[in-house]
Amino acid sequence: MVQLFGNLTGQHPLFYMAVYAPAISALVLIFYRYKTQGMRLFLSRLLLWRASIYWYVMLILIVPLVFYLGALIKPGALDTLFPFASITAYLSALFFMAIKGPIEEIGWRGLALPLLQRKMAPIWAALLLGVVWAVWHLPAFMLSSTPQSAWALTPFLVGTLALSVIVTPLFNHSRGSLLLPAFFHLQLINPLWPDAQPYDTWLFVVIAAVVVWFNRKTMFSRHNAVTEVLSK
Repeated sequence: MVQLFGNLTGQHPLFYMAVYAPAISALVLIFYRYKTQGMRLFLSRLLLWRASIYWYVMLILIVPLVFYLGALIKPGALDTLFPFASITAYLSALFFMAIKGPIEEIGWRGLALPLLQRKMAPIWAALLLGVVWAVWHLPAFMLSSTPQSAWALTPFLVGTLALSVIVTPLFNHSRGSLLLPAFFHLQLINPLWPDAQPYDTWLFVVIAAVVVWFNRKTMFSRHNAVTEVLSK
């Protein structure tokens, strides 16, 4: 691959194609099955934003707090609170993050999760999809330019399961929003937050347990689970 396409960094076009693969797969299947009208209804879920204020507190405050708390434990993680030369540099880095990871959610939460929830309760769908999501990321550990290349594998796998559990009730509560899971994903990879791995992972595991406890009636029942792929 390197001989054919050059060094495969996180900015390489093939890396973007790999990141977009879940979304591309979902969109191809939607178009094949439902054509243009189906694509419009599917993508209209990007406009769904209504959710409880508690979920917005999670997205805006708790997620960053996890990284900073983890950084208090990890030596040197807080040496630089603003690791950019300027606001413009940060916004540029944030833009490139925004057009990478969050796009995955079109495939993961857009198509895979509602289909899984037709067959199983949200908690089991979240764990199964979390395994797929985690394994899918494994090639990133082999690219020196990605954050994963410096991380321990086991905490990452456990953390991905926890994140899948956290985002599932958010998805169901928002009646299948693609916007809110994408924003959650962006918050997880926001370049402003310190690299607190693996300590942030264990905090997310605790949060996942709390989320399951407060949503235990819906997480273990398919009664209110979103199973439709197209917005009504």
